[in-house]
Amino acid sequence: MTKINIKVVASEGAKLPVYKTNGAAGADICALVKSPVVIESGKSAMIPTGLFFEIPEGYEVQIRPRSGLAAKNGVTVLNTPGTIDSDYRGEINVILINLGSQPFTVNNGDRIAQMLVAPVIQADFSVVESLEETERGAGGFGSTGV
Repeated sequence: MTKINIKVVASEGAKLPVYKTNGAAGADICALVKSPVVIESGKSAMIPTGLFFEIPEGYEVQIRPRSGLAAKNGVTVLNTPGTIDSDYRGEINVILINLGSQPFTVNNGDRIAQMLVAPVIQADFSVVESLEETERGAGGFGSTGV
């Protein structure tokens, strides 16, 4: 398993990301809130974590939903996956949306999302007159069947 070092500044009371099992791809991230945050059904909220990362160049951190929150409460990450670029130095915040039918309360220390570390490949874009033909062509949404 490949590992990289991510430097972290943690505000007082913030919890470092934790991999819950040896085979986990994502590390859980926790809320750092002064008081409980209630997210009404159909609404979203920006939840602070108190964490600031120095991600090595050539990598990104992706913020993704926790399946348990989605399955049990209908709560997910609004801009999933959220990307944290290597040159960002601000606080990591998670935009949660409540798609469930009941209000959802985020308490201090709750596991609210998971983060994955991934390599980044940047592209060079070149303007051309045409693209190579393929069997699919310009067929879009649903064009390959059910």
